[in-house]
Amino acid sequence: MSGTYLGMPSFPQAAADSTRDMRLRGNLRHATHTIRAKRAQAVEELGDWAELREAGAALKERTLRHLDHYLEQLEAAVTAAGGVVHWAADADDANRIVTGLVRETGESEVVKVKSMATQEIGLNEALAKAGISAYETDLAELIVQLGDDLPSHILVPAIHRNRDQIRDIFRKQMGSWGRAAPEGLSDDPAELAEAARLHLREKFLNAKVGISGANFMVAETGTLVVVESEGNGRMCLTLPETLISVVGIEKTVPTWQDLEVFLQTLPRSSTAERMNPYTSTWTGTTDDDGPSAFHLVLLDNGRTDALADTVGRQALRCIRCSACLNVCPVYERAGGHAYGSPYPGPIGAILTPQLRGVQSDLDASLPYASSLCGACYDVCPVAIDIPEVLVHLRERVVEGGTAVVRGQKTTIKPAKGHAAERALMRAARWAFDHPRAMRAGQRLAARGRRFTPRRLPVTAAGKAWSASRDLPRPAPQSFRDWWRHTHRDGGGSGARGTGKESAE
Repeated sequence: MSGTYLGMPSFPQAAADSTRDMRLRGNLRHATHTIRAKRAQAVEELGDWAELREAGAALKERTLRHLDHYLEQLEAAVTAAGGVVHWAADADDANRIVTGLVRETGESEVVKVKSMATQEIGLNEALAKAGISAYETDLAELIVQLGDDLPSHILVPAIHRNRDQIRDIFRKQMGSWGRAAPEGLSDDPAELAEAARLHLREKFLNAKVGISGANFMVAETGTLVVVESEGNGRMCLTLPETLISVVGIEKTVPTWQDLEVFLQTLPRSSTAERMNPYTSTWTGTTDDDGPSAFHLVLLDNGRTDALADTVGRQALRCIRCSACLNVCPVYERAGGHAYGSPYPGPIGAILTPQLRGVQSDLDASLPYASSLCGACYDVCPVAIDIPEVLVHLRERVVEGGTAVVRGQKTTIKPAKGHAAERALMRAARWAFDHPRAMRAGQRLAARGRRFTPRRLPVTAAGKAWSASRDLPRPAPQSFRDWWRHTHRDGGGSGARGTGKESAE
């Protein structure tokens, strides 16, 4: 695994490889089931969880409808507090802005925290090309970085690694990135955490530039909020002289009061905690307290396009709790790397195709990375109807149509490889519009049910569909025929027509 998503195969191809990795599947099963059980217990403690969920969804939806207003309010508040706001239309813009800001300081190293948006834009790679080293300080992100790996989970990026693997990574790689791991390091969690603490402490104390993301941005005050469990965020946000925060525009909330809802739902849905151990807030700059220079890079990178989609925009409500990943049977078996995005799991399957489009084979395959079981919707603390958006995006992949791309209405061509699916759906639509033809087809299928094959004909589409399921045999009679037989001439109590043919 190399530290980039470029050139990733489509989800079915990547998942075919990852599902054969039994060690990976074991790690994922143990971790997701543990987090899932703890989350359920934490949520049950609140008698008003349903109301909090509804409130969170309503707050996010209202903010998205008026996002232009709140972003302008946020910019004015940040500027008044001594910060500088930069607008980044896409990944290239954001990388250019951040690289330029770091160069202006004269530094060649930065420390990072809470930076999913920077993973999305490939900031570490852009900084490396400019001769700037970026050090991840979250423990799981550190493991991923030292292992030249990619994150596979929103909350626990190294969820695919076990203690033995982490020990080996620390022993082999820590020394080349800074302070080496202690001699004789074991796989004991306390020893591993202490090795990471000693390694990172040197980075914190020497860093002059910090780069962060944010969980929330409060428009009325220009305040940014980071919630985390390790304390590395507090170090990155207070010790460097310059702080650069790269944040997606959808992270905006109107007021401080709105945080009340999310600071209850986010920790319980993510880490199963009643509250986060560390909640850090900062507003611009303050003399002799924290960084003397603060820059906020507001990232679009496809979010405005998603906002224009009345069905898909609900993905922008996401508060990155990862609860949907922990209940998803597809994620549990395939793992996060198969999604080819910093946003894996159900939320990634609807967010990534909206941010990047559905033109590539990988992005066109993501809406199909789901069984549509609905468990993701049930646990989402902001009530994102992920199955609804998945079906919506599948239609876009198969049928094409009009969508907003880079701010412009664009006609998207249907993705390749779906011609048979389109033909079948159009045939079904015609049949449903012609009842007589529908009845004739049902009767013909019933009479020939003994000859129904278990597999579809060996075409690309048929083989793919039949690879994991049998073709169901038609019923011995249609519902219409059953109803006519059992209620003929207005008689019958439902007992007629239930002989051998119906019971077969």
